[in-house]
Amino acid sequence: MLRTIGKRLLLLIPTLFGLSILLFAWVRALPGGPAVALLGEKATPAAVEQVNALYGFDRPLIEQYVTWIGRLLQGDFGASIVTSRPVVEEFFRRFPATIELSIAALVFAVGIGIPLGYWAARRHGKWTDHGAVIFSLVGITIPVFFLAFILKYIFAVQLGWLPSDGRQSPRINATHVTGFYVWDGIITGEFDAAWDAILHLVLPALALGTIPLAIIVRITRASVLEVQNADYVRTGKAKGVAPATLRNRFILRNAMLPVITTIGLQTGLLISGAVLTETVFAYPGIGSFLAQSIFARDFPVLQGFIIFIAIAYALINLAVDVSYSLIDPRVRVQ
Repeated sequence: MLRTIGKRLLLLIPTLFGLSILLFAWVRALPGGPAVALLGEKATPAAVEQVNALYGFDRPLIEQYVTWIGRLLQGDFGASIVTSRPVVEEFFRRFPATIELSIAALVFAVGIGIPLGYWAARRHGKWTDHGAVIFSLVGITIPVFFLAFILKYIFAVQLGWLPSDGRQSPRINATHVTGFYVWDGIITGEFDAAWDAILHLVLPALALGTIPLAIIVRITRASVLEVQNADYVRTGKAKGVAPATLRNRFILRNAMLPVITTIGLQTGLLISGAVLTETVFAYPGIGSFLAQSIFARDFPVLQGFIIFIAIAYALINLAVDVSYSLIDPRVRVQ
């Protein structure tokens, strides 16, 4: 197992190298430039040349790439052009917010998706099954940003039940230890701050988790339908195995492999797909900061953040592969 994990980590090196080339080319292909975005409409040619010379953007592209890779290998991701703070510092200031939001969205998607998919499969062909299928289709097709605006308008603007933006109300004087506001409120005993952070998570988590929820429902339904008609399930029924044992050990556990794969993929997509959700709800995570960096042509932030997200995505997929052997003893990583 350790050898397999080591091999997968080594394979991450050429993957990140290829990504760095594509990322560098994409960032440099954006219209305009960081100097124009930084100086605004009144930027003079002399001022633009001065900024480009300051950050090395006037050098040949190959020289810029080699310099960037050299610094990257030394752990230097550069500094933000807009804030002048190191990219690593900017990332880890905002990463807890995005992780907290992704966990909330994943809990919502998995907590409802697996039971709903299993319930639909057990009632295959009935109106409840058709309703679950229609629900999953609607969840997949509706755009995230549109759903986010609808949720915000109904529950925050019209009803006033939930906050419309941010991570915490300004009236809350909370102590932040780890950057995870809910956890910070729990460990410090400031339960009002923890509850306020949870309320701020509800709407963006619902918007972000809807598509993963719909996908998990469909995959769970299809997997359970396939497993419950397998020979070993019919044999278990013929031998008089208890229905609860049959459901939990024979059907649900064996149906989990494709579901776990889907959850792993959706977890990585949640981190990268938080851009629109965080922007709509003014949620201060890496997604909203990435959106701001695109408009500001903040090259170091764009390059560094996307590399970090790619590493997180690869590690999540590795964790999913390792979990296979824990779920199904027949699966052994060669």
